[in-house]
Amino acid sequence: IMAQDCNKPVLLELLTAAGTGNSHCADCGAPDPEWASYKLGIFICLNCSGIHRNLPEISRVKSLHLDFWENDLVEFMRTHGNFCAKAKYEAKVPPFYYIPDSKDCLVLKEQWIRAKYEREEFVASSVCHETGSSGSREGFLWKRGRDSRRFLKRRFLLSAWDGVLKYYTKESRGPKAVISIKDLNAMFQTEKIRNPHGLQITYSKEGQMRNLFVYHESGKEIVDWFNAIRAARLQFLRTTFPTTPEAELLPKITRNYFKEGYMEKTGPKHKEAFKKRWFSLDSQERNLLYFKDPLDAFELGHVFIGHKEQGYEVQADLPRGVSGKKWKAGLTIVTPHRKFVCVCENDREQKEWLAALNVVISQPRTGCELRQTGLSA
Repeated sequence: IMAQDCNKPVLLELLTAAGTGNSHCADCGAPDPEWASYKLGIFICLNCSGIHRNLPEISRVKSLHLDFWENDLVEFMRTHGNFCAKAKYEAKVPPFYYIPDSKDCLVLKEQWIRAKYEREEFVASSVCHETGSSGSREGFLWKRGRDSRRFLKRRFLLSAWDGVLKYYTKESRGPKAVISIKDLNAMFQTEKIRNPHGLQITYSKEGQMRNLFVYHESGKEIVDWFNAIRAARLQFLRTTFPTTPEAELLPKITRNYFKEGYMEKTGPKHKEAFKKRWFSLDSQERNLLYFKDPLDAFELGHVFIGHKEQGYEVQADLPRGVSGKKWKAGLTIVTPHRKFVCVCENDREQKEWLAALNVVISQPRTGCELRQTGLSA
């Protein structure tokens, strides 16, 4: 017990030691980690410690506060630490590879941890090219039917060289869709798709947003597809904007929706009945898309969210004489052409939507930004 008492303060001092990186989780960056892998010499958060428990050959975890720490383990932690581990296990992370943070879904974090420590894909001596570094990939994914709710196995083919993603319904025929990498985006949507490996792929078709919802039984396979799409997108952006610094291209490779959820909206004259719609705010493209159902293949419409200097604003109320039926927490999006009137389920949702829309309205829309997205058409 005396050793334990002596070692506890030493461990906690290591957390805050300068130049160690120990004050944030080694894998997802969450602040104030309360666990550690004494086999890897890293400090990690509770969520990542759960993933490490499933890798007993590579990692062994203890709580900094609840477990007994022997002297030799404390010394091992002192001579290692997060920056030391990153220098070894993250020596060669490709620029397109998505590094998850604490808010990301479990499959992204698990495959990042497995890629680093189990497969050692990013160590300096690694010759592993499995993560789709060429931006080309072929295989089967389960795709949700456009009109049915069933997921069906479909062959997908990604080619950065040809600049397209294709998928096939029948092998004997040509592709069902040929999607330009220029218009392609991919994001994990595990809750919306109700699958721990659910991926949403979006692209523009005849001026409308088209959604594909896919998954694979293997977490590694779906994350490899995601990173292959990112590799293909980066290749496209580098080719299209050769003078733009890579640091400016990387955030444009793929993007998540800034906020999603249900609101009710009325029509242009504000006299029509309010209808419940699923809204997705794409802050980079400055579009508020709306759908009848979260898993619809096509948008019903969208509202472009311009800059405040162009006459765009969002108000925390409804026009006079307008009120929702059940939902009362209103907001009005003012554009130079019309007012879009919505109501939210409660005050908290209203505040979140107001805050999210105000962020987009406040961010300047520059020609430079448009050129770099590769999606400005």
